[in-house]
Amino acid sequence: MEQLLSLYEKWKGQQPAKVDKLAGAGSNRTYYRLCDADGESVVGVIGTSRDENHAFTYLANHFTHRQLPVPRILAVSDDGMRYLQSDLGSRSLFDAIQGGREAGGRYNLEEQELLRRTIRELPNIQIRGARGLEWENCYPQPEFDMDGVMFDLNYFKYCFLKATDLDFHELKLEANFRLLAKDLTEEKMDSFLYRDFQARNVMLDADGNPHFIDFQGGRKGPVYYDLASFLWQASARYSPKLRQELVKEYYEALKNYTEVPSIRHFTHRLNLFVLFRTLQVLGAYGFRGYFERKKHFIDSIPPAIENLRELLAMNVQGDENDEESAPMAFPYPYLMDLLQRLTELPQFAPTQETKKQRSDGYKTTDSTVYDANPKDGPATFSKYDGKGPLVVRIFSFSFHKGIPEDESGNGGGYVFDCRSTHNPGRYEPYKQITGLDEPVIRFLEDDGEILTFLESVYQLADHHVERYMQRGFTSLMFSFGCTGGQHRSVYCAQHLAEHIHEKYGIEVRVCHREQGITQVLK
Repeated sequence: MEQLLSLYEKWKGQQPAKVDKLAGAGSNRTYYRLCDADGESVVGVIGTSRDENHAFTYLANHFTHRQLPVPRILAVSDDGMRYLQSDLGSRSLFDAIQGGREAGGRYNLEEQELLRRTIRELPNIQIRGARGLEWENCYPQPEFDMDGVMFDLNYFKYCFLKATDLDFHELKLEANFRLLAKDLTEEKMDSFLYRDFQARNVMLDADGNPHFIDFQGGRKGPVYYDLASFLWQASARYSPKLRQELVKEYYEALKNYTEVPSIRHFTHRLNLFVLFRTLQVLGAYGFRGYFERKKHFIDSIPPAIENLRELLAMNVQGDENDEESAPMAFPYPYLMDLLQRLTELPQFAPTQETKKQRSDGYKTTDSTVYDANPKDGPATFSKYDGKGPLVVRIFSFSFHKGIPEDESGNGGGYVFDCRSTHNPGRYEPYKQITGLDEPVIRFLEDDGEILTFLESVYQLADHHVERYMQRGFTSLMFSFGCTGGQHRSVYCAQHLAEHIHEKYGIEVRVCHREQGITQVLK
């Protein structure tokens, strides 16, 4: 510590007025916030590996030269064991999206926007950051290769798979591991593989713009690894729909930096890395959880297994004539069979919550809407039957300003009165914000009345949507009213819209009338 203070004094010309030790991460490095008398701060780092420190300081200097959003290196000790870097603050993306994570993957609009900003910035550091980079400075190896992949796969085998007591044939598994490793490394890319791209390693400035830290393990490698690492992080519990949206965000952003393959090829390659990354993290969770008995990692195993279960459920061949349908039949039959048996072990049985999540996505194939009695004679049909596809319109409004008009000309629909639930508008902190803002969302959900109210609404709405889809109707309307059309009605309208869109995949048009906000979910 004294040597770090000496480094600060040599750089600043004075001793720091205040020193605070920062919370540790997964590495052996220790971090301190050093402040001068005016409150200006830098971060001091004490490492345990000269080579690892050198990798970080070299990469940080290189990325700074490329004008990328990373901390600047201010000073490095003569022995390379300590350095000072600019202070990016204390707000990480991990902290900023805590609410959605703790809500089981229900991320609000603000949290989703932070995720989109981050994923759009990733190609910047991967592609622009790789230009002119001298790879021999990377630690512990300069490139993503077969040896590194096999190490991680065997880490999964020894630290997780063997701990489950599941019987398997070592030689057959090894053969499939080698095939997977060959496929993962066959597409050479001159891009920067961050290696540890996760929400904890993204710092947000006052405007919510992402900055990157802890990239000292990076190396030359394919772009797919970091995307899989970020979006399939077990504890994040991103919904399949949100993942798909973020993959598209990344794919479109990547086009700004380099030539991209077809979406079919891109998705197929990404799926390989999702499989690899899932096995890799299970190995880490097994070691940290089963052997080191760290609760956080034990708790992370079930959602990681659920990720694996979802991946196996998608293990089917895509349509060769469909550009966006990526082949998902992994050519590793023994490995796939083994992983299927792994997910079926009693200790990994899905919870009621995951069963409910997997039940979403209702699709009707029933063309026989009614069972007719012979005495009834042939049925006649409404002029609205069979027109489809269904578009659902959902409004929030204030009862003081009247119920929204039905512009479809069909009449009907539902109007729900939210005024029986606890009103956040009665309290000063919520008067200037709406049901789309996190503080109001947390207020309503912590109170719980609104959730009970919506359970009945969802049940009624689901039945109605399904029947309208079966009959080919084109329009259905829901409206939610409250006193001011600002808090409870906005929350209910937005959540019903997202519920219907995620479950049925149909177009939903949302209008928060009193707030002047419209949105189309397609």
